[in-house]
Amino acid sequence: MTAQLGTMAARPTSTPAWAWPVDLAHYERRALLTEAEAQAPQSLSIERLRRDGLAPNALSLRPAARLVRRLGDALAALHWPPEDRHQQRYARDAAGLVLIRCGELRRAFWGWSVQNWADLINVDGAEFRRSWGGQIGPNARPFVIAYAYLLGEFTVFDQLGRFMLPALARRVFGAERVGDAVERIYKVLADWGYRRDAGTLASVICQVLLLSRSPLLSDLSTDALAALRVHPAMSGQWGKDLYGLHRAVAALGHAEPPPSGHASGPAAMEGVPAPWAEWVKRWYATSTLTAKIRRSYRSVLAKIGRWLASEHPEITDPGQWTRQTCAAWVAAVDRMAVGDFSQWTHGMRTQNRLGKPLTPESKSGYLKVPRALFRDLHEWEWVPRRFDSAHALRTPRSVRALMGPDPRVIADDIWAKLLWAGLNVEPGDLPTADGRTYPVELIRAITLTWLFAGQRSDEIARLRVGCIRWRQDGLPIPGDSGEVLARDAVCLLDVPTHKTGTSFTKPVDPLLGQAIEAWQAVRPAQPLMLDPKTNEHADFLFAHRARRVAKHYINTTIIPMLYRKAGVPTADVRGNITSHRARSTIASQLYKAKEPMTLFELQEWLGHRTPEATTHYAKLTPNTLARAYNDAGYFARNVRTIKVLVDRDAVASGAAASGEPWQYFDLGHGWCTYTFFEQCQHRMACARCDFYTPKDSSKGQLLEAKENLQKMLASIPLTDDERAAVDDGQAALDQLLERLTDVPTPAGPTPRQIGAPATATLLPINDVRQSKPGSPKKLLSFRV
Repeated sequence: MTAQLGTMAARPTSTPAWAWPVDLAHYERRALLTEAEAQAPQSLSIERLRRDGLAPNALSLRPAARLVRRLGDALAALHWPPEDRHQQRYARDAAGLVLIRCGELRRAFWGWSVQNWADLINVDGAEFRRSWGGQIGPNARPFVIAYAYLLGEFTVFDQLGRFMLPALARRVFGAERVGDAVERIYKVLADWGYRRDAGTLASVICQVLLLSRSPLLSDLSTDALAALRVHPAMSGQWGKDLYGLHRAVAALGHAEPPPSGHASGPAAMEGVPAPWAEWVKRWYATSTLTAKIRRSYRSVLAKIGRWLASEHPEITDPGQWTRQTCAAWVAAVDRMAVGDFSQWTHGMRTQNRLGKPLTPESKSGYLKVPRALFRDLHEWEWVPRRFDSAHALRTPRSVRALMGPDPRVIADDIWAKLLWAGLNVEPGDLPTADGRTYPVELIRAITLTWLFAGQRSDEIARLRVGCIRWRQDGLPIPGDSGEVLARDAVCLLDVPTHKTGTSFTKPVDPLLGQAIEAWQAVRPAQPLMLDPKTNEHADFLFAHRARRVAKHYINTTIIPMLYRKAGVPTADVRGNITSHRARSTIASQLYKAKEPMTLFELQEWLGHRTPEATTHYAKLTPNTLARAYNDAGYFARNVRTIKVLVDRDAVASGAAASGEPWQYFDLGHGWCTYTFFEQCQHRMACARCDFYTPKDSSKGQLLEAKENLQKMLASIPLTDDERAAVDDGQAALDQLLERLTDVPTPAGPTPRQIGAPATATLLPINDVRQSKPGSPKKLLSFRV
């Protein structure tokens, strides 16, 4: 069958009744052969069998009549299309091989083991022909398989290598019945978007029919399909294809939908005391937590049981716990390593961390679980209340200090490249798995949802069909204040019930709405699927081939695709780039935009329950903090710079060593030659002592006319009074001058003794706080 799935026409749903063609109950069941029965097949030749046929009364076969009769009935039950009548010779050859092997084993074929049949059929067709010396036709092997299936109930097809399953099904059940079942399944799967090769799906369907031993889809009940899931022949890719086939059978009304991966129940707890395991099982069956949470809690409770068996074997049920037991568990968790008290460690996702200390988050979880257990047991009055679990099993302060929400923002340059890659996804970029991929429209829609919606991966995977709405002219949103915007100005996204609240609506970029509508336009109709969070059947937006796109698909497939296309690393200094980091990045950019969202607006957009949660996402970038820090002027507020002239001639000639001035601090109106100027208390309000040289004096003018001068800047730390004089103005300056009136100058006399005028000039200081690097310094001059 090479027709494409979309062109298959559905047959009528009614099929004629069907019964097993060979009734084995009517035959004798003695398996051991008599001496005569064993000798007859050994003298048989293929040529005689072809000449005489399978007549039980033939002279050569009369001793083995009970063997021949059953083979003849099976041969008569096979269906023979007109073009295949010449294959009856190969069927007789195959019957002869079965008889010969009966003689060798001295046992009738209904008493053969599975391995006896597998040895006769052989795993390879060419080896099968070579083992019989070329005396049989090349097509005898499929008929040996047919005899094994009809007479020996042989279904271990995984031990036979490659063979034509559809041909076997048509031989046994008839081409019409098989075609009816195959085409009905095809029709349903094609409508859901399956585009697998028709021949491959035909093999899967025929194998399921053969294993269920019926060509009728109505016989594929829920129990029958559950048995097929654990059949060895349905392992590997066969089992994956069985899921889609099960969905199709359910859609046709013959079975319940396939269960989720955990519907069969959790695995048994090994190494756990039986009483503790029974309490855990009872709590598991009673708790109202979601199935996923209960499974994770059950895993931790099993670890507690193994810890009890190792450290406190006398304690076997929750009623025996005391505050001392709780304290011992808290201490054990604080020292626990990855893999301790686990049921198995092989294949763990944290394989590379085995033996390393638990993370603070894991420690907190290991204490949260028994708190929840004992809270429930106390409230349900299953055990007496001997301690307060909220206090006795509280997470230690040292662990809590290392925890806390820490959304990690992606660097702006990397995020810009990821945005470009997402906006330019092409068919050649699509990720594939086993040669299959989702349609490009689905990939684009889910990629832009991650890049623009700012939602958690679980919320993205659970979006419904029709989640996009456009705000039109004259049509305000229900519940809105009534203002009206231009057509298509706002695209609205309906977010389903999520981690912290109920469903809500948020505005998103129109690019996202257009991508989602493009996917909805080509999306095949899908069956309703159970939403595990709300326990309702929903029409999920991101679903294909009757399966919802997994929430981890963004992490495992979409983000690596964008890595490759954008040419960016898979991690930065803050760790791997994951789906949740986009949420923090978008929130931070909205918070620091030119026209930023307020904290409460951002809270509504993100769907947070409280503003406190939003503050963890509204991150300021280091560049923004750097600008704010510079604007605050912390350094400039406490330190000022002043221009200094260094007379290199005085230094070179040795005059400086003999006490001559060589360093001149610019006071604006004059120069101070005091070497320890930064220690002078009068530096901000010069009293004009002997170290002072006015600029308008002849000495000052000669100094500025010198050529061999080096100009420098010196940093001067300010005292509280000086800083107040600069920041607060005249009143503080008057207080500074009054305090310095009787303070000696570097030359010795006080300003009162020098007779400094009341209109002294305040030292001009270069204001670093208001200047940018490379710009001229500003002079602050104050007159009193």
